[in-house]
Amino acid sequence: MQRKRTVVFFPEGAFGPTNNCVGIGDVLRKRGFDVVFVVEESFAGTLEAKGFEERLIRLAPAPDQPEEPGQFWKDFIRDTAPVFRTSTRDQLEGFIAPTWQALADGARYADDRLVEVFTELEPDVIVEDNVCAFPAIPASGRPWVRIVSCNPLELQDPELPPPFSGLPLDDRVEWEDFRREYAAQLDPIQEAFSEFCAARGAPPLLPLEMIHESPWLNLMLYPRELDYPRSRQLGRTWHNLETCVRSTDDPWQPPGDDGRGLVYVSLGSLGSADVPLMKRIVDILGGTPHRYVVSKGPQHAEFELADNMVGAEFLPQTSVLPHVDLVITHGGNNTTTECMWFGKPMVVLPIFWDQHDNAQRVHETGFGTRLRTYAFDDADLTDAVDRLLAGPDARARAATASARLQQRPGTLIAADLIARVAERGN
Repeated sequence: MQRKRTVVFFPEGAFGPTNNCVGIGDVLRKRGFDVVFVVEESFAGTLEAKGFEERLIRLAPAPDQPEEPGQFWKDFIRDTAPVFRTSTRDQLEGFIAPTWQALADGARYADDRLVEVFTELEPDVIVEDNVCAFPAIPASGRPWVRIVSCNPLELQDPELPPPFSGLPLDDRVEWEDFRREYAAQLDPIQEAFSEFCAARGAPPLLPLEMIHESPWLNLMLYPRELDYPRSRQLGRTWHNLETCVRSTDDPWQPPGDDGRGLVYVSLGSLGSADVPLMKRIVDILGGTPHRYVVSKGPQHAEFELADNMVGAEFLPQTSVLPHVDLVITHGGNNTTTECMWFGKPMVVLPIFWDQHDNAQRVHETGFGTRLRTYAFDDADLTDAVDRLLAGPDARARAATASARLQQRPGTLIAADLIARVAERGN
């Protein structure tokens, strides 16, 4: 009798990567694998509630007060929020570099605990969805899988815009200046972290890279309709899932249809914590004739919804999306790809990290509209909503993309590939 295989998922301590891994883990669990999640301590119980076994880690010393899921990053985003009102180039020094430093520090802090976890569980394969390396993974000697659930500009290409820039594909004027500033900000952080990786038994990192490529299997998720024309083909270990939509969300009942458009508003668990921004959006949209479903986020008690809105602190997003006509989003990679899966045009209000890149790509491929999150006029938002609800082009193109994507569920493709690594070691 063949022994039961163990797959360990280690997503970044945020809802996007965690939800992505949940979708794949659910498929593997149904196929008879033991699935264990290594999660940041503030997520304790979140995965158990979905029926998964958990192992807990910390990225920093424990605080005096109990934490909400992902609290480490919520606090970090809150403290650096003023820089989001600056250009993406200025964000390199004010946000991107401090974020990379925080990520590297977290990996340093967690490494001993990860060694303990992997020694205890003896997994057949480790699956990580992180942007920063955790050297305990490649140093374990066990097969491991890297998932890139951010915008694919993370996989750099000289013929594509630099990551985090939000710069257009067809205008290179600012590319090189952005790349030089990015290298200047990242180099000292990256070099020190690469030395740490090597000291902990992992390979050193390639220049300007903060994570290793797995020699076994690497997965990305970005629909073909949004993807970039690469000048460098990725290696044989790379597979594009295109989307990776979980089926574990609770059911959701939409309000009754009264003939008006229904719009979903979600700036993610981190973006929705910006109460002034949320209040402004609610105030503007409250004066329109459409209806809205609002994911209020962790600061839900700090603002009220308008009469044409329903919402809650958290909503089961993949259960909401099939019922709406349009999505106003921060442009997180999971939400962007889920909108493509369900065929929903987007109004994108990017705030940080790869959201700027997703917003630009949605805009330039015609699947929605990008707005300047902290500089749009009221009419910019209302006009974008009116145009996308009334205009058939974006909705028809999104529906066509959805029909194609739903013929090849990324969760099933990922589960097949990961199972092969677990069972064969290749």
